[in-house]
Amino acid sequence: MKEMGFQACCLRCDAEDIAATSRCKRCISRHTDIRDKIAAVSHDDPFTQLAKEMLMMAAAPHRHDHDEIHGPILVEQQRLAAGLSEPVPESTIEEVEALFKQQKSKKKDNVIHDIANQNQWKDEAPSKQVQKEMIGMFEQQDHSQYGARTIPSREIKPVDRSERIGEDAALTDRLQAAVNAEELPDREREEGAKESFEALQKHREDWKSVLSEVDDLLKDTENNED
Repeated sequence: MKEMGFQACCLRCDAEDIAATSRCKRCISRHTDIRDKIAAVSHDDPFTQLAKEMLMMAAAPHRHDHDEIHGPILVEQQRLAAGLSEPVPESTIEEVEALFKQQKSKKKDNVIHDIANQNQWKDEAPSKQVQKEMIGMFEQQDHSQYGARTIPSREIKPVDRSERIGEDAALTDRLQAAVNAEELPDREREEGAKESFEALQKHREDWKSVLSEVDDLLKDTENNED
């Protein structure tokens, strides 16, 4: 009955509290029929809406006991329902202290310290002898060329990326131009998109020119060094 929203009827019933009696079966059958009829109604006339609201309040009185009209009845329903359950004993000071002690004794995993940091010297620095051996390993290697620019032994041909998927600069500019023109009126949108596209293309060509000049400058510098 509680799941159907009719627990209030059982709490105020004058019959003996014995499960599976004929009176209980009749009530359950009738209440089930009422619940199904209310759920099957598709229209929201005032009477049906009131029935649905009453059913919701009866099923979950703790969520609606602030209601100005039905609040006191719903509070009384919760008090009657609480009288059917076994009282929950209050926790003693000893139980609370034992719970805190148990939580304090649990070891919390530290992802960085316990898992990520697997350094064998994380708790204690290596000995002087180990330090000398480690330094000696680095001193035996030649680091003179580290950081130097690689000079290829053969000419590297430039790669043509114009046909690669996802690198269509013209398409990208057209899309950006269309986005820029969305804020314009409809009659000016097409012309605005065209002007924006031309401006983006010009900016791209200017940038290519700057990169070309920088590339030529770098080549001249390399030739002078040789």
